[in-house]
Amino acid sequence: MNRRHLLQQSLALAGIGALAPWARAQDAFPHQPIRWVVPYPAGGGTDVLARTVAEAMRTSLGQQIIVDNRPGASTNIGAQIVATAKPDGYTVMSADNAVLAFNEFLFTKLPFHPDKDFTYVGGLTRFPLVLAVNPKFEHANSFKEFLAYVRANPGKVNYASPGNGSPHHLAMEMFKFRTKTFLTHIPYRGAAPALQDVMGGQVPCMFIDLAAGLPVLQSGKVKALAIGSAKRAPALPNVPTLAEVGVDDTEVYAFQGMLAPAGLPPDITRRLNTEINKALLSPDVVKRMHDYGMESLGGTPEQFHAMARTEARRWGPIIKATGVKLD
Repeated sequence: MNRRHLLQQSLALAGIGALAPWARAQDAFPHQPIRWVVPYPAGGGTDVLARTVAEAMRTSLGQQIIVDNRPGASTNIGAQIVATAKPDGYTVMSADNAVLAFNEFLFTKLPFHPDKDFTYVGGLTRFPLVLAVNPKFEHANSFKEFLAYVRANPGKVNYASPGNGSPHHLAMEMFKFRTKTFLTHIPYRGAAPALQDVMGGQVPCMFIDLAAGLPVLQSGKVKALAIGSAKRAPALPNVPTLAEVGVDDTEVYAFQGMLAPAGLPPDITRRLNTEINKALLSPDVVKRMHDYGMESLGGTPEQFHAMARTEARRWGPIIKATGVKLD
């Protein structure tokens, strides 16, 4: 082999060597911004959590994460966007009880199935829901007084929620089912406007999630009557649980995690799951979750999937028994 041929071969090999890192960099995840779909309006607990975790993940991933609020149709608009997106890791979403446990029972036909059309990436948080009233509502000086009044006045007391099919809506439906009462549902487009009208007295009560409602609960702008957790919340130590006030088997909370389209490659699923768990341990996220009374979930994709399906099995019979339908 002559020297010229050897030189050409060396140059060719050098070119391949130089291109290899570039090719790996192009293939490495992530190499472009990630879209994080939130199926609720800006300003609510889901939106606040997504933006907080996204910022922590952005630092670690080295890519921008753009929160895209897509409310509507009881979270189905946002969920369908993600279910039909390319499974490449660049479209993810915040999914809560509505997407994962409620809607398959609330709608006769869905354009997706929560157990088939998504990749479960990881759990984010769960937080209890609080039965709260406007402090000027004269028939709610205590939970006992409130319950007696709504029982004596079926259909006359309205309640707000962030929307049809939201955890807050279904929490009140479970409450009605357990207490054999009837309150009239007033759905809003998000937690913020619903809470605003409860504070203003336009609607007397609602179930509030701690993520959106803790500051106004602590300030006295709304009054907590009972909390839907197994134990009292450290942030509201004087508020009894629903079990303590005599409403058994009514643990109600919102939970959230990250979904991606079905078919997401396992290595990208693992990378995103790792980044979620790292973000949940970051000081900013820990502080924000503590301030809003949130419980960190984390864990593996398999654990998040198992939790979601367990919740679906718990809520399915209740939704059928209450007769709530959204189509």
